[in-house]
Amino acid sequence: MRYTFLILLIAILAFTASAQQKYDVSQIPKDLLAHASAVIRNDETTIEVKDLNSVNGHYKQAVTVLNKNGDNVASLSIWHDKSRQIKNVKGFVYDEFGKLKSKISESDFQDGNVADGSLFDGTKIMRFHPTVNTYPYTVEYEYEVSSKQTLYFGDWYTGQSIGTSVEHSLYRFICKPDFKIHYKEINYPDQVKISDTLHTKTYTWLVSKLKALRYEPLSPEYDKLVSSVKITAEKFTYYGIPGSFTNWNEYGKWMYDNLLKSRHELPLETINRVKDLTKDITNPKQKAKLIYEYMQQKTRYVSVQVGIGGYQPFLAKDVDLVGYGDCKALVNYTQSLLSAVGIDSYYVEVKSGNTKISALPDFASISQSDHIILCVPFKNDTTWSDCTSQELPFGYLGNFTDDRNVVACTQEGGKFMHTPVLKSVDNKTIHNAKFILTNSGELKGEMITELEGSEYEERDYLLKESFKEQTKALKNTYPIENLEIESIILKQDKGIKPKTTETIKLQARDYINQNGNQLSFAPNTVSKYITPLKEVPNRKNPIYINRGYLDEDNISYTLPDGYSITTKPLTLTIDKPFGKYSTSTQIIGNKLIYKRSLQLNDGTFDKDMYTDLMDFYQTIYEADRYTLTLEKK
Repeated sequence: MRYTFLILLIAILAFTASAQQKYDVSQIPKDLLAHASAVIRNDETTIEVKDLNSVNGHYKQAVTVLNKNGDNVASLSIWHDKSRQIKNVKGFVYDEFGKLKSKISESDFQDGNVADGSLFDGTKIMRFHPTVNTYPYTVEYEYEVSSKQTLYFGDWYTGQSIGTSVEHSLYRFICKPDFKIHYKEINYPDQVKISDTLHTKTYTWLVSKLKALRYEPLSPEYDKLVSSVKITAEKFTYYGIPGSFTNWNEYGKWMYDNLLKSRHELPLETINRVKDLTKDITNPKQKAKLIYEYMQQKTRYVSVQVGIGGYQPFLAKDVDLVGYGDCKALVNYTQSLLSAVGIDSYYVEVKSGNTKISALPDFASISQSDHIILCVPFKNDTTWSDCTSQELPFGYLGNFTDDRNVVACTQEGGKFMHTPVLKSVDNKTIHNAKFILTNSGELKGEMITELEGSEYEERDYLLKESFKEQTKALKNTYPIENLEIESIILKQDKGIKPKTTETIKLQARDYINQNGNQLSFAPNTVSKYITPLKEVPNRKNPIYINRGYLDEDNISYTLPDGYSITTKPLTLTIDKPFGKYSTSTQIIGNKLIYKRSLQLNDGTFDKDMYTDLMDFYQTIYEADRYTLTLEKK
C-alpha cells in the first residue's frame, strides 16, 4: 500500500514539474532561436461547424518572447460583433523557466471599435498587451468564439514571420460529412489529413519547427513566403440569407442577387437633378465624370460595420438623404446615379493597400477583399474610380487599388477583372529648378515639381493645410540644410492624366561650403533619398519591387561671380533590368546644368541579382552626393 502511494506521489510530482516546465525557454530547439525575437510554442485553431447557422471556434496559443522586439507577437486581438461572440477567455504569463507568474482574465482586455470615429461601427476588438519587462517570458491564451454564419472563415496562417519562429501550429476544421468545403493551400509543405467518423469529417493542417524568417530587403510580400490555408463553404448562410457558390461567377451572382440589386432606388427629385445636370452632354464618359463629381460634392465617407452592413451597402435613397456612406454605400449610390442617365457600371470588390494583393483566379471566397470601387465599362475605354475620396479625379485609382485581380458583382454574375497598371514611366516626379549661388554661399531660386501617376496624391495631405504646415512638411521632403520657403503654390489638374504641380520659391543660407578661395556644393539639391541596401549573405528570397517610378531633375545653377568649376563634372549612366540611372553636369557660360534621372522598374527578379542591385543603389547613393569645387578666377 505504501509502495502504491509512493508511486502515485512520484507520478503527481513528475506531472506537476512537467506542467510547470513546459514553457521553459531551454526546451526550445536551438535552430528555432536563429533570427528570432519570439517563438510560437503552440498554436491550435479548431473550427467546428454545427450547422449553417452555428460555428464554434476554439483557440489556444503560447508565445515565448525573447526580447522587446517580440512583444507585439505576444499581444492578442479578437474581433467580435452581434453574430460573433467571445467566451471563456483566459491566459497565463510564465517566466523563462516556465513558472507561472500571473493569470489573465477577460477583465484585463480593452474593448473598442474597429474604426475610430465611425458613426456606425458594430464590430469591436478585444485587445490585450502584456506588460512584462523581464525577458524572456511566455504568454499563453485560450478562448472560444461562436458565430452565426458560415459565409466567412478566417484564413489560417502558421504564425511564422520575420523574427518569429514556430514550434507547433495546427488548424483543425470539423464539420458534418455532408457539409462540403473548398480549400486552398498556399506554400503548405504537406498534404491535409482528412478523417471521417459516422457524424463528422475532420480536416487537419499541421506544421512544426518553422524557423524565423530573416529580413531581406525588397522581398515578396508576406503571403508569398509563408504557409496559409483558405476555406469556404459550398453552401452557407449569412444573417439568415442562404447561398452557394463554387467559383467567382457564382459568387458575384449571389452577391448581386442577395445584397445589391434591391439597393438602387433614388428619389425622383434626384433622378431629375442628374438628368438635368447632363442634358447637354452627349459623351457618356463626360456624363459619368459630371455625376461622379456631383457625388463627391454631395457625400462624405464614413466607416460602416453594422450587422449585414459589413457586406451590404446602405440604400441609395438613404445615402442621398444623409449625405454619407462607406465604400459600399458610395459605390452603390454612384451606380444608381449613373443608371438614372442610362450608364451601366460595376460594383467591384478589391483588396486595397499600397501592396498589390490579387484575388486568386481559381478560388472564390469573400475573405479576399476589403474595399469596393467602381468600374464603368465604356466601349474600348473601361474606366475605374474610387468613390470614397472627395478629391480624387474621375478615372483615377492610384496606388491604393492599382494593378491587381478584382471581382465585379453584376447581374450576370461575377466578372474576374484586373485594375489598371501604373507603369514605372507613368509614376513621375519631375523637378525643374532655376537656382542662383551667391558669393556669400546662399542658394535661392524657384522650383516647379510635377507629380503624375501614383505620385499624383503625394501632396494631397497639404492641399488644405496652412502655409506654416506646408512649409514644415516640405522641409522634411527636401534635404536642404537651412531651407527657408518664401511661397508655395499647389495645383491639381484632374484631367485624363491627373497631375499635381508644386511651385516653391526658396532660399538656403550656407548652402555652399567655403574654404579660402574655394567653394564646394552638391548639385543634387532635392533627390538624395536613395540609401545603400543591406548586405544579405545567402539570400533566399527573390527580389520584388512592388511599384516602379521615374524621377527626373533638371536644375540650372547660376554660379557666383568670379568663380569657375575646377573638379571634373560627373557623368554617369547605368542600365539594369531593375532600373536605369543617369546623371550629368554641363557648363554653359556662367551656368551649371545638372540633370538626374532614376527609373526603378517594378517586378520580380532572381535572388542572384541582389549583389548587382546593391551595387546599383550604392553607385546612386554616391553619385547623388557628388560634390563640385569652384575656385575664384
